[in-house]
Amino acid sequence: MSTVAPLDSDPSMPLKLKGGPIHFGPFLVTPQVFHQSPLSFALVNLKPILPGHVLVSPRRVVPRVSDLTVTETSDLFLTVRRVGRMIERVYGATSLNIAIQDGKEAGQSVPHVHVHIIPRRRRDLSTVDAVYDKLDGEEGDLRRGFEEREGALRVDDEERIPRTADEMEEEASMLAAEMEKEPLD
Repeated sequence: MSTVAPLDSDPSMPLKLKGGPIHFGPFLVTPQVFHQSPLSFALVNLKPILPGHVLVSPRRVVPRVSDLTVTETSDLFLTVRRVGRMIERVYGATSLNIAIQDGKEAGQSVPHVHVHIIPRRRRDLSTVDAVYDKLDGEEGDLRRGFEEREGALRVDDEERIPRTADEMEEEASMLAAEMEKEPLD
């Protein structure tokens, strides 16, 4: 059973998932979501560091990992595990960066717990740890990216170009189909 289905009449939400609209912090991200578990969701990234860079977040909007219940924590990390396997397979990765910026001083730009899953291959960036500089820098500021999405998008890193809603929706549809192939274990 697919988690993504066409929405009948609301043009502002071309995709609808079981359970209604999905928010990442204050931002409506339903069309970017490609997978849901009982308490979490996975979405494509507006400005991926590398192709296949996705986020996994709890449905409940909470700012810090310590705010999650035990059940939410378990569901979040089981979802990260399953989505990570799929991302590695689909994007031909040999490794993954799995990162959480837990709080403003740690670089969290949207006060909603989210886990970055970034597929990696040998020599895909200038150094193995370059991914962390990109997460911590201006280009990792998800809040600004979402806020600027409606107006003129500012590109902070030439290599990380904000994607259009259509591009993200297309990737979300492809990844939703790939999640259907992923074992539940």
